[in-house]
Amino acid sequence: MTISLPATKHFLRVRLVSSVLGGCLAAVLLAGTPVHADDANPVLAKVNGSEIRQSDVNLAAEEMGPSLAQMEPAARQENVLAFLIDMKIIAKAAEEKKVGNSEDFKKRLAFARDRLLMDRLLVSEGKAALTDSAMKTVYTDASKQITSEQEVHARHILVPTEEEAKKVEEELKKGADFAELAKKESKDPGASDGGDLGFFTKEQMVPDFSKVAFALEPGKISDPVKTQFGWHIIKVEEKRDRKAPDFDQVKPQIEQFVTRKAQAEYVAKLRETAKIERLNKPAEPASADGDKTSPAKPADNKTPAKK
Repeated sequence: MTISLPATKHFLRVRLVSSVLGGCLAAVLLAGTPVHADDANPVLAKVNGSEIRQSDVNLAAEEMGPSLAQMEPAARQENVLAFLIDMKIIAKAAEEKKVGNSEDFKKRLAFARDRLLMDRLLVSEGKAALTDSAMKTVYTDASKQITSEQEVHARHILVPTEEEAKKVEEELKKGADFAELAKKESKDPGASDGGDLGFFTKEQMVPDFSKVAFALEPGKISDPVKTQFGWHIIKVEEKRDRKAPDFDQVKPQIEQFVTRKAQAEYVAKLRETAKIERLNKPAEPASADGDKTSPAKPADNKTPAKK
């Protein structure tokens, strides 16, 4: 199931700790974290008397996420703790040098604060919208669109010339097994599977290929068909109405869709009541060839092989 998501470039999670800007903000946040005597949140280190707890490591690991993804848990814990120790040391040195008094620092801190406030609020709004009812509604609506399409399960034999295609056609008329002949003659990367393309919809193949495949009855073999990739002999194995995947298979994608949609709608609602004054004239977007009026056309990258 493919679900189109609304534009989300403004709603990406804020990765502050992994940058210099993030380091400054994180130092402020961590310094103000209240201490709780809790076995589940032990003190892992002390730097000049300042404690670093497990909760601090968890927060930093969350913010640094992608850079730690490939690490084992123990290595990740050690690396983040080492980072926090260094950050504490450097932050103290920065305070002694009064880095925080500079106008540049104050501007960066104000920007980081706004960005983190935005992130936390959007996360909250997204979670509030993530109900079972909302997810089931998205799944049901998308499933209706999917099951209205037909799919074909087909095999094909691809050769460079019409002459070779006609020879393959003659072999098949004499009773040759289609899958075995595909393994022997086809130039397609899937030849080792007997030319099996699995199930596909019309849009997943180039038009000339799809037109013939969807017109054939199951068990029938086509005449030679020419496409931009060469000459094909097509055999249709079966046809069916496209089946929607089970809910659990697409639940993560649905969760993301519902969350991002709620965030986009929330921002749009805030914009309606906000007083926005644009004092500059926005530049007109230019296409790749410099033409400001007509966008470049996307390349047609369809192939007869299943995507």
